[in-house]
Amino acid sequence: MKEYQTITEVSGPLVYVETDEPIGYDEIVEIETPDGEVKRGQVLESSQGFVAIQVFEGTEGIGQDASVRFLGETLKMPVTEDLLGRVLDGSGNPIDGGPDIVPDERLDIVGEAINPHAREYPEEFIQTGVSAIDGMNTLVRGQKLPIFSGSGLPHSDLALQIARQASVPEEEEAEGEDSEFAVVFGAMGITAEEANEFMEDFERTGALERSVVFMNLADDPAVERTVTPRMALTTAEYLAFEKDYHVLVILTDMTNYCEALREIGAAREEVPGRRGYPGYMYTDLAQLYERAGRIEGREGSVTQIPILTMPGDDDTHPIPDLTGYITEGQIMMNRDLNSQGVTPPVNVLPSLSRLMDDGIGEGLTRDDHGDVSDQLYAAYAEGEELRDLVNIVGREALSERDNRYLDFADRFEEEFVDQGFRTSRSIDETLDLGWELLSMFPKAELNRVDEDLIEEYYVEDAASEEEAAAAD
Repeated sequence: MKEYQTITEVSGPLVYVETDEPIGYDEIVEIETPDGEVKRGQVLESSQGFVAIQVFEGTEGIGQDASVRFLGETLKMPVTEDLLGRVLDGSGNPIDGGPDIVPDERLDIVGEAINPHAREYPEEFIQTGVSAIDGMNTLVRGQKLPIFSGSGLPHSDLALQIARQASVPEEEEAEGEDSEFAVVFGAMGITAEEANEFMEDFERTGALERSVVFMNLADDPAVERTVTPRMALTTAEYLAFEKDYHVLVILTDMTNYCEALREIGAAREEVPGRRGYPGYMYTDLAQLYERAGRIEGREGSVTQIPILTMPGDDDTHPIPDLTGYITEGQIMMNRDLNSQGVTPPVNVLPSLSRLMDDGIGEGLTRDDHGDVSDQLYAAYAEGEELRDLVNIVGREALSERDNRYLDFADRFEEEFVDQGFRTSRSIDETLDLGWELLSMFPKAELNRVDEDLIEEYYVEDAASEEEAAAAD
């Protein structure tokens, strides 16, 4: 290990050092200040006689008299099954006052790409307990399904709800698989108030026992945010592919992660891409999102729910735009629904789960799931269109049928989407509620549901019967 005292420049989170030997990219560095403080960093750029180092703990106190040591290895995450129930900082150090971690292994945080030939197709249902997700935009094991939110919307509450309630279906619980479900929660750039809220909820509900929590706060160095999701995903991969857990990874907030990338890019004086973000941000995000999946011959799985706040509620902003290209759908939170008091304020119309069709149906959820979802979506979409028409002509000018769709749209938001952040619904309860709402319509209107399913599940209410009789 060679030591240098040749720092030439300190710029933002970066330290530039002259060297007389080749230094590896991503190599870990220790920087010791004259007063004995040691800070860790990572080689960001290496060329002949010169390296740029990003410092995880910030560059405050580092001057030209500081000593730089290159450790000859990349950043590694100490992993063990005993991490479950622990709270770590953004760099993987315990902050819960518990015992030191004795790792089984130390794994490179960059991870290894999954061989495409060895990937198994995601097609097993994960029950989040949230009807707008389970019923309309189903999450399956191995999927990456982001939540697109906005500033001030309760995405943190939804993240906690999913972390608290997510489970395998009841029939699999009966086979003893519930013990194999774990949550890895990675928080980046959150406030101390949010951190306290997260921890109180985890501890109060007992969810912490099956969770590993990584906390990077808003006043922590931005550079650490580039490490936090990789630490979390490395832990998730170990639990999934070495210990056979089904791991749900929740990352919030990816916008803060991308802002850290932009800050580092500006410090390096890189040529910026769209809206000042680095041109390589797509590749960087893909390196994180593509670590979700299942591997042939392994029991475990890694499922991702990244959460990001869209600046200005703009879904064409580079962060949600690039995320949408990489991931398999999105859950959209809506400001209007939130102002109406609907919780969680999920707008099912622009939301999408591209792998939903493969994760539902007989043997996975229920045989009526796909048809009920399609019919609810079609009816709600028609009700939404009629709301625009009502603003022009008023409800009195609409037919009885149109008014029924307007009433359905209201009830769908009030009864199906709105369930609060403390209520968990099983998939059977969600689908039964869907049938209850569809009973507002006569059978002839249910043109997206198989006739056999209508005979089995449909219960026509009095208003629907009267309308059908009048039509005859």
